[in-house]
Amino acid sequence: MNPFLQIDAFEAFDRVVDADVYRPLPDDWWLGVTDVVESTKAIAAGRYKAVNMAGAAVISAMMNALGGPDFPFVFGGDGAGFAVGPGDAEAARRTMALTARWVADELGLELRAGLVPLTDIRAAGRDVLVARYAPSLAVRYAMFAGGGLEWAEEELKAGRIMIAPAPAGMRPDLTGLSCRWEAMSAKRGLILSLIVRAGQAGDMAAFTAVLRKLLALLDGEERQAHPVSAPDLVFKWAPTGLGLETAASGGRLPLALRRLWVRLHALLAAMLLKSGISFGGFDPAHYREQTALNSDFRKFGDGLHMTIDCSADTADRIEALLGEAEAAGAVRFGAFRQSAALMTCIVPSPLGDDHLHFIDGAEGGYAEAARQLKQGAGSPSYA
Repeated sequence: MNPFLQIDAFEAFDRVVDADVYRPLPDDWWLGVTDVVESTKAIAAGRYKAVNMAGAAVISAMMNALGGPDFPFVFGGDGAGFAVGPGDAEAARRTMALTARWVADELGLELRAGLVPLTDIRAAGRDVLVARYAPSLAVRYAMFAGGGLEWAEEELKAGRIMIAPAPAGMRPDLTGLSCRWEAMSAKRGLILSLIVRAGQAGDMAAFTAVLRKLLALLDGEERQAHPVSAPDLVFKWAPTGLGLETAASGGRLPLALRRLWVRLHALLAAMLLKSGISFGGFDPAHYREQTALNSDFRKFGDGLHMTIDCSADTADRIEALLGEAEAAGAVRFGAFRQSAALMTCIVPSPLGDDHLHFIDGAEGGYAEAARQLKQGAGSPSYA
């Protein structure tokens, strides 16, 4: 029995700060983490779509390797985290090696990848607790708490849990990975990418109290500052991310034929989405609505991660709240303002409702917010 699927899902996002929605994963499970090296430099060079594609690639590859999304994972912009049971650990190791190779060969980026047993995490005084959030009827996103994910990220960057890339020319199955929607311009003033983690003392009660205030503040915003609006989604021909999707497309076809197939498929999708005409069981209006519902613009991965569309005044209020809490030692945070958000997608089938949409800021996003967070004094104690 999969212990992740036994966790009851919650629908109101503000419950993400409630300890009773989380459950510890078994000791024999493994945690995987990835990170794009020098992602800030790549984003500054205009390669934000490629960085997000690399970040989402391991989730897509793992879904295809394991036959579906029934394992906990979280997208972090320039990386990702996930957990698997003991029977899937070797498949995870192999898939991460293949994904790191594909990122190097096709995207020209370096993807660090690492896998660590939960026993090592718990021996270090951290834990891996998981909850299941249901943004829609068809999708469940994992939320991670306990400090284990942050610890594994630090171990990865220190080179202690690294997995070497597979040999040149090898690649994972990335079926369904795409990035066809155009960047989403801010409608309310700006896009704010935000990471909030516990303060140095690890006072989780103080940390939780601040998050409750933050979420209550956003409850007063239109659609809780959701950056994805179904009517405003833009799918133009040819999509900006078409080359990246071609790189992700699999099979043994030559590159020219893969490029033609992806272009024809994207052209049909663009025509249907623009016209609003249903075809072959595909309802464009429903797909747009489901895309907005399934977007992971807010999540918890050992800290609150949000990419929101808000006014400058709201961003000022958020940063003032968090700045005061940081001065008191309750939180560490990083915030980055930009003009647009970006979406990277995993679409097993356009006819189903279980497509996943990962949101980040389009001009720095989580990578820049994380850089600002790191300017603090380090990691909290979870003892």
